[in-house]
Amino acid sequence: MNKPLFAKLSPKLLLLVFALILTSFSSGKRTKLNIVFIGDSITEGGALKQPALEATPLIVQQILSSNGQFTSVDVANRGFSGHTSLDFLPTTNTDFPKVIEAANNFNKDTSSILLFSIMLGTNDSAIFGPNGSPISADQYDQNMSKLIDALSNQYPKAKFVLQYPLWYSTNTQNNAAYLEEGLNRLESYFPKIDNLVKKYKKIAPGRIFAGDKSGFNFFRKNHTTLFKPEQGKKGTFYLHPNAEGSKELARIWSKGILKAI
Repeated sequence: MNKPLFAKLSPKLLLLVFALILTSFSSGKRTKLNIVFIGDSITEGGALKQPALEATPLIVQQILSSNGQFTSVDVANRGFSGHTSLDFLPTTNTDFPKVIEAANNFNKDTSSILLFSIMLGTNDSAIFGPNGSPISADQYDQNMSKLIDALSNQYPKAKFVLQYPLWYSTNTQNNAAYLEEGLNRLESYFPKIDNLVKKYKKIAPGRIFAGDKSGFNFFRKNHTTLFKPEQGKKGTFYLHPNAEGSKELARIWSKGILKAI
């Protein structure tokens, strides 16, 4: 009986063959990943001492770059302090052109994966202050749908991760008022995000994903250590992650992004 081909090879040559096979498989799966982050001051990192180094999108880039799944990871931070889902709509013509500019720069490389990571809702939920607030759960759903549809039509191969908004303290009031009413409204957005993912799973399978939902309760339980204490009209409030909180948020966002990929 003839021996299998591998049985005829020397141990050293056999190891070389297997190493080449493994390299072939791994290189075939690795690709470039480009992420456009859409959000408000939490995404922007506006409350951090060094947002250029500590903002959550940059930490996500570091996490994903180190896991070995991608040849490179590049990010564009399109988080704008105080902005709502209304500000990102194409018809508003405020933030949408900046998102398109970032996506177009990435989309020049057709071999890479383009992904939009979206976390909006905090400013939408405010009682007054940010543009359009308070934004009802139904209006939030409509705004998110319009944004996703506009980007999806322009980038038909892009993927989307809808990240869930974070908890904030019920005494949160700076130039805008959030308070308990706002927090309750914020939580009403969660089922809308779930329904959006379900809807697009049917009409655009494999493209729109939900992020990790654990962030809301995680930051509620750990807000004194992971949020920056800020002075407002109702005393010390907690709204923005500090540098350590930004790292934790990056880990949460990365889970959803890796699931989408």
